[in-house]
Amino acid sequence: MGDIHAARRARAQGKIAESGADAALITVPANVRYLSGLVSSNAAILLPAAGPAVLATDSRYAEAAARDCPDIEIATERDLEPALAGLAVERGYSTLAFEAQDMTVERHLALANLAAGPVLVPLGHVVEGLRMIKDETEIELLTRACAITGQAFAEVLGQIVPGRTERDFAVVLERTMIDLGADGLAFDTIVASGPNGAIPHHSPGQRVFAPGDLITIDCGARYGGYHADMTRTVALGQPAGWQREIYDLVATAQLAGVAAAVPGADIGDVDATARDIIDDAGHGDHFGHGLGHGVGLQVHEAPLMGRGRTGRLVDRVPVTIEPGVYLPGKGGVRIEDTIVVRAAASRADGAPEPAEILTTTTKELLVL
Repeated sequence: MGDIHAARRARAQGKIAESGADAALITVPANVRYLSGLVSSNAAILLPAAGPAVLATDSRYAEAAARDCPDIEIATERDLEPALAGLAVERGYSTLAFEAQDMTVERHLALANLAAGPVLVPLGHVVEGLRMIKDETEIELLTRACAITGQAFAEVLGQIVPGRTERDFAVVLERTMIDLGADGLAFDTIVASGPNGAIPHHSPGQRVFAPGDLITIDCGARYGGYHADMTRTVALGQPAGWQREIYDLVATAQLAGVAAAVPGADIGDVDATARDIIDDAGHGDHFGHGLGHGVGLQVHEAPLMGRGRTGRLVDRVPVTIEPGVYLPGKGGVRIEDTIVVRAAASRADGAPEPAEILTTTTKELLVL
């Protein structure tokens, strides 16, 4: 993996050079991991536009850094950012870019007040932009995370029975993902039953499952640092007409969104492809969130797909496609897959390559 991380740092250095900064202070934890391979709650990187990088962490992680990052200079420090800013001055870097999306005002003031400190300039989301396009090693990790998620879902599905609480089921599902090899959870599991299904990010509570419920389950395993994200909505007992109607509507919109996610597609157009189907059915006001987002070392990362979002999809970008319809006081439906946008293969008809769907659990309405 050392060669991979070195190549990533080289690409980032090119972006830093383009920005005009002498070096960058990388502090977003996912970005530090992406560029170094170190898993740490307290680490930062001084990355010059040219020359060797320095990874700083405290004594708790120093041995892990030496073991996992043999190709990068390690500095063991307690106060990472001032130490790296001082090192930047020692090495003649007069302009230091920083990750403004992570840096607090207090931390920025501490750097700005350093005697003879460097000039601080915002770096922007440079590393996040590099992270958006995954290499095949990353896609393999993401694929494994999605496989664990789907397997766990299948194993516990039979435990959706009348009288069980949302929270109890969430705990069982989460434990199963861990038992199947997940490093941890990609995020806190959502289990939203009956009228709670109208709340897109409902926290599972003590409501018990009852016949006639639609139950939305949004879950994901984390494996090798990479986050799966899958949502399925099931019916406990035969669904009512309105429940079947909104399920079929969301399923149609979701399939259309997946089909639209091809290299070169405008992000706003992909969102509109699914959203227009829901709008035309009279439920536009019941779908308020974006169509999807990138996934990787963070469960929500670039690109974000929604109204007003700009940019285009390219090869090897994993995204979610997750339309929903939420009816206050009644319930809701969301269907979500994690997919990977793929470049066109050598096809005689020149048609775009369909996205690779990593969450393979059926999207037919399961009636339990």
